[in-house]
Parts: sequence; C-alpha cells; structure tokens
Amino acid sequence: MFQLLSRRSSYSIRAFRSGTEFLTAHPLLNPGVVLLDYRMAGANGLAVLDTLRACSERFVSVMLTAHGAVQRSVDAMKGGAFDFLEKPCDPEALLSVLDSAFRHLDTVQARCAVRDAARHQLSELTPREQQVLDGLVNGQANKQIAWELAISPRTVEVHRANVMLKLKAKTLADVLQIVFAAEPVRAA
Repeated sequence: MFQLLSRRSSYSIRAFRSGTEFLTAHPLLNPGVVLLDYRMAGANGLAVLDTLRACSERFVSVMLTAHGAVQRSVDAMKGGAFDFLEKPCDPEALLSVLDSAFRHLDTVQARCAVRDAARHQLSELTPREQQVLDGLVNGQANKQIAWELAISPRTVEVHRANVMLKLKAKTLADVLQIVFAAEPVRAA
C-alpha cells in the first residue's frame, strides 16, 4: 500500500500501527486524508471515524475493508467516511478516490477560512452593535430595533453605520453575507 501511495509525489504519507496510535497523534497532525481499515488493531475504523467526526474540517476519511458488507458500508458512510472501498481494490480506483478526497478537503478548508474571517470581523463589534446587527438580520427596521433596545432610532443609525464600517460592508446584503459565512461549515 505504501508503494502505491508513494506514487503520488504530492502525498505526504504517515503510517500508524493502530487506530489507537493514530487517535493519540491526530490532534498534532496537519489536515489530510485518512485511509482507514475497517478492522485494525486498537480502535477499529468506525471508532476512529467517530472521533474524527468532530474534526471534519481537518480530516477526510476513506474506509477500506476486506470484509465488505452493505451494513458496514452504511455504517462507515453514516460515520462520516468520504468513501468506502473493498479490498482488494483497483490501485487506480483507490488513487482516484484519494485525489477526490483531497479536493474535498481543500474545498472544506477554503470554506472554513472564509468562516473564520467572517467570525473575526463579527468579533470586532461591540455588544450593542451586535444587538443592532441581530435586529437587521431578523429584518427589523431601525425604529423596531430602537424600540426593542430602548434607544433612539438615531442611536440605532449610528450603531448600524459602525457595523457597516467595521464589516467593510457597503450594503445590508454584504452584511448578511458575512453573517451567513460565519455559520458552521457543513461537509458537502
């Protein structure tokens, strides 16, 4: 397997003796694609998938097994596997799946970078500016926001202007785009 994977010069390969060894090391690893065996020493493939679900922004998993069954495939996919292959599998098919998994990881990481930038922008708002923003996101007019916050409509306008300035937004649509970008990234 190592020889096959080393055919891709863009791959940086790291092998682990067991699922447990990988789980011990994974917090310190760079993002990447994890090739798991359904049956392996220590934590099995499903246990590793379960742990990696919380790190889905950093790792994409491909499951291999010599004991293929429909239920195992379903369990792996529900557990968050990007793909499920039966051994022995065609080497080119495996490399193709891994290439797709890396492209998927790149897409997820790019969306996470956008999300993180949006979250940083929103963290610059004061609590009152955040309250005004919440009203805007809910489609409220300045007067409604003012009434709910017990402040003047003019004060809402000032806070709204500050929100626009801090978010470098020209329109309310730009603001909404930043707010929606800050929401959690879901793997597609």
